[in-house]
Amino acid sequence: MKDTKPTIPNTPTNKPTKDRKRKAVDLNYDLNLSTTSTGDTTEKSGDGPQRRLWVKTRSPDWWDEYNREDVSELEFKKAFKMGKNTFNLICDELSATVAKENTMLRDAVPVRQRVAVCVWRLASGESLRLVSKKFGLGISTCHKIVLEVCSAIKDVLMPKYLQWPDKSSVKVISNEFETLSGIPNVVGSMYTTHIPIIAPKVNVSAYFNKRHTDRKQKTCYSVTVQGVVDQAGVFTDVCIGWPGSMPDDQVLEKSALYQRASGGLLKGVWIVGGSGYPLMDWILVPYTQPHLTWTQHAFNEKIGEILKVSKDAFARLKGRWSCLQKRTEMKLQDLPVVLGACCVLHNICELRGEEIEPELVVEVVDDEMVPEIALRSEVAMKARDTMAHNLLHHNHAGTSFL
Repeated sequence: MKDTKPTIPNTPTNKPTKDRKRKAVDLNYDLNLSTTSTGDTTEKSGDGPQRRLWVKTRSPDWWDEYNREDVSELEFKKAFKMGKNTFNLICDELSATVAKENTMLRDAVPVRQRVAVCVWRLASGESLRLVSKKFGLGISTCHKIVLEVCSAIKDVLMPKYLQWPDKSSVKVISNEFETLSGIPNVVGSMYTTHIPIIAPKVNVSAYFNKRHTDRKQKTCYSVTVQGVVDQAGVFTDVCIGWPGSMPDDQVLEKSALYQRASGGLLKGVWIVGGSGYPLMDWILVPYTQPHLTWTQHAFNEKIGEILKVSKDAFARLKGRWSCLQKRTEMKLQDLPVVLGACCVLHNICELRGEEIEPELVVEVVDDEMVPEIALRSEVAMKARDTMAHNLLHHNHAGTSFL
């Protein structure tokens, strides 16, 4: 049942155009071939001038302040959304993967600084230009570091910190959810959110988010993140990167979670989802028809308590990593790995008790569309009716709906 890697759709890539002029890329140095009257900047030989490499100086003073051993825990956490011990843990676990060797031209960027560049970029949502200034590195260097560290998080930390629970953990999770809601055998709370993006150059209509556009009165494009969390709001499964025009039920059908469930690996347990998902043998959703009975109202109220766990988890995820709240500069094909890294870092913070400041938690609003075929299992319909009856008549259900 273990399948923790984010499900990533195929995205088209741009083919190189022939005869296109190669543009210079900022790699933290320039090649200076000019000669001035005040002194040579070239080395001459019998074959003509030779190129001399010079390094553009940038100040790392901002990072040096946070890299001091005596920097306060409060100050560090305010900047990086995690305490120093958690940050050090991540550096230690990624060290072997992200470390680079010095060259004759320059010293390699240290592991702590590389991890800090990535975490700061995700936490602040600042542009690469501003990240570059804070860390004393080139813009393209920062961009490369962010992608490399996010990839290392996916490869090294995701199998450890974002995985489907084993049998003993499933029992603990289901007991906690039953204590919360009175509904038995629930192993996860599922929610799908949208991450804003700049209009892509290809297949633009697929990423157009009509529901967000209508609400905000502003053209919106997005990709989706479907996540299942346990009772503590820790992600146990993610499906990342499908176009924003897809409704929740279609994203679900594209996920590895759906494939595992279709193979019978979720038999006898429930994942609770909102009204955007279909009722199935393993997905439990609220009643959506008009004129609900008291029993159905009571059931929906308890389902709502479970759904709140995943929605709150996404609110903290987006609050911690501000890059998820604004349209990103990153290429579409790089985005799933970055979003997956955010989910892994969220889990590490949650598991280590890293609390998020209440003012940072964002309101998560994603319109749910009831699927065309909302009821896909007679067995599940009868099971839901039985649970709803038991909740109301065994005093497990509240009466706030009255």
